[in-house]
Amino acid sequence: MRSLFSLGLGKETSNPVASGSGRPEILRRRTLDVGSRVFIVAGVLALPFALYTLIGGVLVPFVAAVIALVAGMMSMALHQRGQYERSAAAQVYGMGSIGAVMALAHPLFVDFGLATALMAPIYAALMSRGALRKRSWVFVAVALIASGVTALKFVVLPAALAPGFGGIGAFVVSVLLVGFAAARLGAGFEVHDASKIKTYRHLIEHVQDAVMRFGDDGEVLFSSHSAERLFGCRRYELSRGGLGERIHVLDRPTYLTAFADANQDGKARTIEVRMRRDDPEGTARAPQFIWVEVAFSPVVENDMAGSRHEVVALYRDITSRKDGEDAMKAARQAAEDASNAKSRFLATIGHELRTPLNAIVGFSEMMSTGIGGELSPTHKEYAGLIHQSGHHLLDVVKMLLDMSKIEAGKFELQTEAFAPSALVEPSLQIVGPMASTRNITIRTDIPSVLPMLTADERACRQVVINLLSNAIKFSHDYGVVTLSMKRQGQNLNISVRDNGIGMGPESIRRLGEPFFQVHDGLARQYEGTGLGLSIVKGLVDLHEGSMHAVSEIGVGTTMTVLLPVNGPAIKLPETASVTPIRREPSVQQTPAWQDARKRRAL
Repeated sequence: MRSLFSLGLGKETSNPVASGSGRPEILRRRTLDVGSRVFIVAGVLALPFALYTLIGGVLVPFVAAVIALVAGMMSMALHQRGQYERSAAAQVYGMGSIGAVMALAHPLFVDFGLATALMAPIYAALMSRGALRKRSWVFVAVALIASGVTALKFVVLPAALAPGFGGIGAFVVSVLLVGFAAARLGAGFEVHDASKIKTYRHLIEHVQDAVMRFGDDGEVLFSSHSAERLFGCRRYELSRGGLGERIHVLDRPTYLTAFADANQDGKARTIEVRMRRDDPEGTARAPQFIWVEVAFSPVVENDMAGSRHEVVALYRDITSRKDGEDAMKAARQAAEDASNAKSRFLATIGHELRTPLNAIVGFSEMMSTGIGGELSPTHKEYAGLIHQSGHHLLDVVKMLLDMSKIEAGKFELQTEAFAPSALVEPSLQIVGPMASTRNITIRTDIPSVLPMLTADERACRQVVINLLSNAIKFSHDYGVVTLSMKRQGQNLNISVRDNGIGMGPESIRRLGEPFFQVHDGLARQYEGTGLGLSIVKGLVDLHEGSMHAVSEIGVGTTMTVLLPVNGPAIKLPETASVTPIRREPSVQQTPAWQDARKRRAL
């Protein structure tokens, strides 16, 4: 028997639309209201007859009329308060109580009592949920027990004590009430089912994606109207192999495998294939293939092993998405090619420039020191300027080479354990002259006990030098630059703080970009290529560390680098080679005993 709660009505809801039940819930409430009125009317109409029989000594009709009247009034009151489940319970309990009383009254009316009590579970199944439906069977059990007690107690009952026509009337009223409820709710279910079918059909026919249903034999059972727009043909042209002919030859194995997984194994699959779209106007000279995403969903109606399933498939045109992906791949490849070309160009130019620059720096130093002969003061000054400019240009070339290696992924780290304090003295020796020319003081805050750092010492020294050089360059004369190191969890914290010009939030976000400088343009005040922090960020990333900056304009900047104490994780390169467990010799050698046998035979 279909219950209203098979639609998902498990809780009391004041709004039938919000509960998702719709018209069946409204019919249920109206049926409960009619049922409560039927109980009241039946009780009121039966009360005069019950009083008359009560005077004659027959108690059963009066009790039944009172039960019906009380049950109807309670049900109506609960219905008006919105307690529909309790309203149904009042009617079910009233009907079951009347049946139990009739079964207890007289052996001649045991059948009517049992039948009336049996109407209670039926009515509960129509109007209520599981708990009340189970409790309603108690009245059937009580009626059976009462009928047994009555049969043993009243062997011969006077006719004056029999329920008479009252028992028959109670049974007829209960049957009519149950029949009315079944008819009303049946109509509600029909309307609800028809509405759902209409809604689903409208959704399928007007959805943008094409919807198709296949039988367990693979034949097309249904195709939506949107399939005509997707494939440019009539729906009947997709049946009897018409759909399979539209699949690109190279994609047919993928399509058939996915369909077999859904049809035979009951597995949902989603694939991307190329399918032919017809031109309704016939202007296209060559077949047009579009990319289609196909989602197969099996209709599993039984769990029998080896059984085939019907399949519902959803076809979606993803040609635009595929074109976008291809364009993104092409753009990414072009960007990678440009980056590789730039790295190769920088590496080539760097190597080509470094050789003559070394000669310029070396010979200018010889001229400045008088190795090739004494020079006049003016010529010695010129040689010093040549040496200084050449050395500066050589540093720029070295930075370009380092940056190109980092971007190309060819900068190899030589990691080993060393004391972090070993980075301080060499770095100060390199940046010391730059700081002394501007009267900038460099302070260090290095604890006496620091953990050993597993990293590339040369790369870490370059990080410290670049941070100190950057801080000195953007500090005011007579400023202070502080280098500090400390342990921070599993990392080594290297910080360089200055009280220079500082920078804004927008500049902080762009730190680490190649060739980026805070003061850019032709009128910039500070020299440099903008590669110092880029190299720092690249080297820190190679160590799987991080770089952070805290700055305020006019106050200063603090650059912090976190390097893992245990060094970067070792990553094994991917390989497609297979190492055999047992190696077979490339040339099978003949055993020596066979050669000896041949010689003896000769």
